[in-house]
Amino acid sequence: MRVVTSREMLIIEEQAEALFGLSTGLLMERAGQAVAEEAERMLPRLGNILIVCGKGNNGGDGFVAARLLKASGYTITVFSLAHRDAFPPAAQQAFDNLPKEINLITEPDLGLLDEGLIEADLVVDAIFGFSLKGAVRGVASEVIDRINASRKMVLSVDMPSGLEADTGKVYGSGIWADITVTFTAPKVGMLLHPGIERTGEYLVADIGIPQSLVDEYSGFRALDRLDVFDLFPARSVDAYKNTVGRILVIAGSRDMAGAAVLVARGAYKIGAGLVVFAPPASIAPVLHSALIEAIVRPQAETEAGTLCMDAYDSLIELAAQYDVIALGPGLTANPQTVELVRKLIVDIEKPMVIDADGLNAVADHVEILSVRKAETVITPHPGEMARLFKVSTQEVLDDPIGFSKRAAIEFGVIAVLKGAVTIISINDESTLNTTGNPGLATAGTGDVLTGFIAGFMGQGLNAYDAASVGVYLHGLSADIAVEDISEYCLMASDVIDYLPEAILYILG
Repeated sequence: MRVVTSREMLIIEEQAEALFGLSTGLLMERAGQAVAEEAERMLPRLGNILIVCGKGNNGGDGFVAARLLKASGYTITVFSLAHRDAFPPAAQQAFDNLPKEINLITEPDLGLLDEGLIEADLVVDAIFGFSLKGAVRGVASEVIDRINASRKMVLSVDMPSGLEADTGKVYGSGIWADITVTFTAPKVGMLLHPGIERTGEYLVADIGIPQSLVDEYSGFRALDRLDVFDLFPARSVDAYKNTVGRILVIAGSRDMAGAAVLVARGAYKIGAGLVVFAPPASIAPVLHSALIEAIVRPQAETEAGTLCMDAYDSLIELAAQYDVIALGPGLTANPQTVELVRKLIVDIEKPMVIDADGLNAVADHVEILSVRKAETVITPHPGEMARLFKVSTQEVLDDPIGFSKRAAIEFGVIAVLKGAVTIISINDESTLNTTGNPGLATAGTGDVLTGFIAGFMGQGLNAYDAASVGVYLHGLSADIAVEDISEYCLMASDVIDYLPEAILYILG
């Protein structure tokens, strides 16, 4: 499913008119019809509907819906935040077509709004669309606050008013919608926090704009079940372990052996055929007992039980024998280990997933990432991304899409910026993940994700799709798990244990 920014949507609409003759008025009529149909579904018995219209084309959509709902027998009140002459031409025409029987309020009298809210069984929010930037001001802000305070069912038109289409942010007043009918494609901000909460359930209405235009101009996607099904790696009837992904896990240390186990278990469970540990020698017995399916190749270590430079030649030789390298979790910041990791990232010529201490090792030498020629996936959380760019974590949180894209372009990698909404970027294309829950905020879940992504890469998916599908299933497994055990009880190993149910859902 494609997702769009406000600028992309504007270009798509312009191209729809220029190439296909889809005028603003025609699109407005179809949009209003989609809103009216959803309003009837939300309020199946005839009742009172209050439609609040702003002065743009979003308000015009509301006028069309008002006309159609009145024709269906509903009692309609339209509260307009502007007079007719303030509307663009298509919205003026929709205003002129309102039946006289509609209770039309064209003065922004908040007392009349309160009366309408008291009587309303449903409120339609047609105040602002995708072009809003910054804070809502003046009477519109008060109107939005009163709609929210009424606690009536709210149906938003295209976007919840007050929500920025590109960032998901609300600066001041913003509608809390129960359902949003959006047109042609979801807007980026609807899938980011806090916009995702404000949007409620969203429905994408087809108003006749060709999908080819969306595909051409959209720089974002959000995978759904069918997308993941289409991307899922097929397994040949004559497959064997060496044909479905051989993964080398360079991870773990004396104090963090579990990190390596979670990576390896994740890779195996996602379908990899052969997973091999290359750990510090002292933890080899632990790994043997923790995951009997994996092979262990013990490596030279420091006195602290971490990999050391003496392991370099062995690891280079091992890496040449495997399809994908999972590097970083639990390696520690031991200076000898950091030196080794930097050299391995440059010299290993195989696809690689770099996480945790692998990323910390290159934080002061990010140019190392750009040197790699094989596909590379990095999976930072906001703090790790902040270290890569020498900025504060808050700066990353304020612009996650920007930093994800920046990392992808500047480092020449697939960047997976983990968070409440994980963002996967390659060049100018990004995937916004739609699965997962706060239960994933627990130690080890990132290690599991590293294994999932490496496992999919080993099975033949390109790194961008492997990362996108891996993140989706990681979140979906957690979503299924919390139905049984709650967000509070979720552990990293549970994400692996519930993966079979997630895959069966996708393939079923």
